[in-house]
Amino acid sequence: MQNNLTSQRISTTSRVRGEQKNQRPVVIWLTGLSGSGKSSLADALEQRLVSKGCHTYLLDGDNVRMGLCKDLGFGDRDREENIRRVAEVANLFVDAGLIVITSFISPFHRDRALARSVIGDESFIEVYVDTPLSECERRDPKGLYSKARQGLIKNFTGIDSPYEAPDSPQITIDTLTHSVDDGVDAVMAYLEQWNAK
Repeated sequence: MQNNLTSQRISTTSRVRGEQKNQRPVVIWLTGLSGSGKSSLADALEQRLVSKGCHTYLLDGDNVRMGLCKDLGFGDRDREENIRRVAEVANLFVDAGLIVITSFISPFHRDRALARSVIGDESFIEVYVDTPLSECERRDPKGLYSKARQGLIKNFTGIDSPYEAPDSPQITIDTLTHSVDDGVDAVMAYLEQWNAK
């Protein structure tokens, strides 16, 4: 079936759509353990961007799992497909000229590399929300670590499924020493430099 498809040329580009919105389209990809603070940071970052007149969209892991990816489980293959779908959706939003913030554990190097390849290196900023497992377990905002320790949840990242920290993210935010506002400031400062390139 794929052999019968032809890519349709579309005259209006991502750049044109971004210029219409007076911004440079990009995906800001937040990765880190459950409980690291990704969702809080993503929400605060979007609020800051919107307050400055930016056109944004936030893709959050749990929200996507309740809709677009509700047919997927948490084994390695389903996690890979989850990230593939998110990358494709984020890429469409970038094509629409938006600043896209994604908040996903995305635990494996290969899946984040896939997302970067789908979206394009020039439009992909990786943010590692660096919080030790012990602190994530202490916070345990959804009670998931407790359930995983009891064997009630299988393939839980950090417990019985690995998290592969990024080797060279554009931004690293240590949530033990930095507040959510500090993290937003760091991303905004990076974006300002990135936009000037």
